[in-house]
Amino acid sequence: MTALARFVVRFRFLIIALWVLVAALAIPRAARVDEVLRTEGRSLRPTEAQRVTQIMLDSFDRPTVNFMAVVISGPIPIDSQPYRNIVETLGLAAEGEPYIDHVVSYLRAPDPSMVSDDKRTTVFLATIHSDFASNPASLTLEFRARLNRTLARLPGAEEYEVLVTGGPALDFDVRTVTSEDAKRNELITLIPIAGVLVLAFGAIVAAVLPIIVGVFAISCSLAAVHIASTFHEMSVFVLTIVTMVGLAVGIDYSLLVVNRFREEMNRGQSPREAAIRTMLTAGQAVVTSGLIVIVGFGTLLLTPIIETRSVGIGGLIVVTVSVLLTVTLLPASLAIMGRTIDWPNWLARRLAWYHKPTAWERWARWLSQHPWRALTISMVVVGSITWPLFFIKIGLPTRDWFPSGTESTVGAELIEREIGSRGALLPVRMTLQSSDRLVSSTYLNALRRLSDSILADPRVSTVRGPANIRPGMSRIAYLGLYGDLKRARERYPDFFDTYVSPDGRTALMDVTLADTTSYTGAMDVVRRLRGLADGGVGGLESVEILVGGFIASSLDLQEDLLEQLPIVIGLVLAITAIMLLIAFRSILVSIKAVVMNSLSVAGAFGLLVLVFQEGIGGGLFGLSGGTEAVYVVTPVLVFALVFGLSMDYEVFLLSRMKEAFDRTHKNDLATMEGLSVTASVITSAAAIMIIVFGTFAFSRVLAAQMMGFSLAVAVLLDATLIRMVMVPAVMHIAGRWNWWPGVRLPADPERGIE
Repeated sequence: MTALARFVVRFRFLIIALWVLVAALAIPRAARVDEVLRTEGRSLRPTEAQRVTQIMLDSFDRPTVNFMAVVISGPIPIDSQPYRNIVETLGLAAEGEPYIDHVVSYLRAPDPSMVSDDKRTTVFLATIHSDFASNPASLTLEFRARLNRTLARLPGAEEYEVLVTGGPALDFDVRTVTSEDAKRNELITLIPIAGVLVLAFGAIVAAVLPIIVGVFAISCSLAAVHIASTFHEMSVFVLTIVTMVGLAVGIDYSLLVVNRFREEMNRGQSPREAAIRTMLTAGQAVVTSGLIVIVGFGTLLLTPIIETRSVGIGGLIVVTVSVLLTVTLLPASLAIMGRTIDWPNWLARRLAWYHKPTAWERWARWLSQHPWRALTISMVVVGSITWPLFFIKIGLPTRDWFPSGTESTVGAELIEREIGSRGALLPVRMTLQSSDRLVSSTYLNALRRLSDSILADPRVSTVRGPANIRPGMSRIAYLGLYGDLKRARERYPDFFDTYVSPDGRTALMDVTLADTTSYTGAMDVVRRLRGLADGGVGGLESVEILVGGFIASSLDLQEDLLEQLPIVIGLVLAITAIMLLIAFRSILVSIKAVVMNSLSVAGAFGLLVLVFQEGIGGGLFGLSGGTEAVYVVTPVLVFALVFGLSMDYEVFLLSRMKEAFDRTHKNDLATMEGLSVTASVITSAAAIMIIVFGTFAFSRVLAAQMMGFSLAVAVLLDATLIRMVMVPAVMHIAGRWNWWPGVRLPADPERGIE
């Protein structure tokens, strides 16, 4: 650090110029990063749901893997000629697009599940060509524009409402809303953050520097994510993580450095000397803290899921950039500015009360006299908050999963309200493969038994497949139909293109769930169907049956992550403990830090369950009720993030305690001094993180809400109960054992070292 500090101070103008150039080059890429991010989750290992998708792509000439659902609502029934013209014209316009394979509508295949009871609302499906299967969501904007242009030219168009929904459209709207929320939250948090910084520093110039570092960190990191997307698929979650962490970490680290620089200046050092000394103290703490945060993100690279792995990459980038900015750009700027950072001086005098350590000194003194009482009370509070964690349920949330107010969500709600077949947008898809022709008398009875068994589940609404062409069709009629497969295809072309492969050896069954079935309940249906397939269906022993679709894919993702979660937790705990042991040369300090951080994480999860899963107070965040489950990605990401971010305060606090102990060799005195000196900095830094994370708790995407809420609560617990109460209480109780084996000193009979 000494060599780096001297280098930065010596070449300070060059370093500033280089960072300005980097930021200028980064901004254009950062502005377009949402274009290269994926919305849909996917495991990086082969899963059953992925096999289903691949079988459909390989076996069918016109596979319905992805489709746009176009909802049309009009003032008259669809049987009337004006309405028919609207539907037919829009269908032809959709088929005219090169990425649309074919269209299935009520007019072409009268299916009661595609029209409302009053026949004023209908839906048609536009299947996306397999050549565009890699990123179908990107076609949404163009498809909507095409339909809107076509509708505008038709007579009476203003009386009809046309909405595009379906899997790709829902994914596109989630990505769009996530991008908008990230940019909006970044802007609205800057004002309260600036207020906290002005209060903390008592100077406008000193307050502006951390904000500049935070903005630079976000811009450079998003540009790096854009570049990284060419080598690895990146999830839309990266946008939220980079924005949150870039602001929080960049500003927090800068707050620590600027605060220490001012301390050194107040001791009479020159700007260059103060910058070097700041690098050797606060800069060292920033590097240590940053490395611990990087450990948390690094463990996410071990997970086999695109979301978590890409967040790990994004986190590594933004923390690395934030640390580099804090130990290069910031000290270089401070060495140039010197006392200018205190401008205006009158403001510092007005806000001097905030920095007076009197109250914190009294608190530190009380803690030194009553450590057991403080520890007991805080443990009771943390235990009460953590209790709901034991009732956590992992799964897809029941409600509010897709952002409200978007075209795709409104369209899905319209289908549910008027047609009653929301489940058709995200059906459970079953593929059946055999070496013989499936649509024959050999398998027909078995296919019907399988279909009846699935329909026996009250959570299932309908089943579409080779044995379910239309309701009430007899076995004899099916035998006659399948006796001449070519003629059958000519009679029902859309059905056979979707559900029976050209060679007849692969079949598809779509299981539509009842609208009363939650996403969590849908996962249970997938488990039942897979159990049914594994157990064998009479007459289909030689047929391979696989279950896929959105729900099945989410279940595969969940099981993969839960399998890796113990490894992630174990690695984060072990590596963090080792790094702290090296940094502070103390076994007890490293163990205590890991335990204390675990308490803040557990408390955050407990409140997450209480507010989101159970819905207690969820209305404050725009929830319509309890989600009944927590999305599996949330606990994985929150643990990896919180454990590193909350360790910032542990490192800041312990660094000052260690400095004081090295100087005085008195544990109680060092603990009190470290607490009173860092308390205002830690509370200010925590306030900034809470503002940043708390803002995301009001996002329109539920996953971002869960993460923002959990992170904000964890930081709040960490900066209050954990760092200001429990850590110093334990330090007082442990006495001289805090610094073993790095410091070997005898016990002081006057309680100097205990």
